[in-house]
Amino acid sequence: QLQLVESGGGLVQPGGSLRLSCTTSGSTLNDYAIGWFRQAPGKEREGVACISSSDNSSWYHNSVKGRFTVGRDNTKNTVYLRMNSLNPEDAAVYYCAAEGLFTGCGLDVGPYVWWGQGTQVTVSS
Repeated sequence: QLQLVESGGGLVQPGGSLRLSCTTSGSTLNDYAIGWFRQAPGKEREGVACISSSDNSSWYHNSVKGRFTVGRDNTKNTVYLRMNSLNPEDAAVYYCAAEGLFTGCGLDVGPYVWWGQGTQVTVSS
């Protein structure tokens, strides 16, 4: 059982930045593809970024390309999501998720098995 914990959410002004972290204990996140997802009230959960386990290749939703960066910090067993130029449309609960079967990664919810509890991101002036 992989338990994921997100942190780093909060309130930020439009144009601001946040850095979310996803970590676990007892397992090595480097063995898993990690996806970052978000869900706003009344909307479906959508994938925004992911990073593979094989070669750390990454993929992004078109709405966040050039603003969000996903990466690994293996020294801290952490996957982070750096979010720049935030706007009110980015406000949501952000979740990290992991899957361990595939060498790549994707932005669909289905393949991901383990999920964190989420962290709230609010973008408001």
